[in-house]
Amino acid sequence: MSVEAKVSGENADAATGAPQGPWESALNTLREWDPQWAELCFRMSTNPWTHSVLPRKFIELVSVSLNAACTNLNPEGTRHHIRAALQAGATRDEILFALKCGSVLSIHCCSQAAPILLEEAKAADVKLTPRTATEPTPACDAMRKIGQWNAAWDPFFELDPVFTDEFMAMGAGVYKSGLMSSKELELLSIALDASVTHMYAPGTRRHIKSALKAGATMEEIMEVLKLCVVQGVQTFNLGLPILVEELQRQR
Repeated sequence: MSVEAKVSGENADAATGAPQGPWESALNTLREWDPQWAELCFRMSTNPWTHSVLPRKFIELVSVSLNAACTNLNPEGTRHHIRAALQAGATRDEILFALKCGSVLSIHCCSQAAPILLEEAKAADVKLTPRTATEPTPACDAMRKIGQWNAAWDPFFELDPVFTDEFMAMGAGVYKSGLMSSKELELLSIALDASVTHMYAPGTRRHIKSALKAGATMEEIMEVLKLCVVQGVQTFNLGLPILVEELQRQR
């Protein structure tokens, strides 16, 4: 048996024979053009699937969220991992939950920029237009009451309390679904915040703290960080088929 066949066998799905991991057909092209480097990359990129620290289904759900996240929007990777998640036993609602988590990542636009806006407005002596009446903010009030309010949200609450409350009401619906345990939810949040297309350090630290508190091990946290690194493979899934087509067209 060749090394290539042996590696493929070690990383194949028992039910379908399909390789586990993030690869599409680009792997075959890479193996043809640069077999030595392809095998090194293949071993690294399928490590989370063969290391057996996290369940296969959870790995695929994290991968769905990473690929579909508002910071990534990779249709091929999203389809690949949705298919793999279904094969691993994920339900429609679990996959929908992973998509929701990838969407609410967008609030970090406000987390990053709202404090800057307040600082620069103060320096320029520009003030908010006074509000004629105080709008109710029940979702934010409820989060404060149960100790789940994050001080990083204060700046954009100050700027627009109604919008902030609308977002928090939507976000609370995601996190109260019960489809993932607290530990799984924190691990997924670490992956999204630490992802190469996001790299949001304050959120990464906050969710690592919460994950450890929820019982996650250092090894489990490292596994979701490895899934972030594995996203690099999407460069080949995107670029190699285009390169093949353009080379053929040039000929």
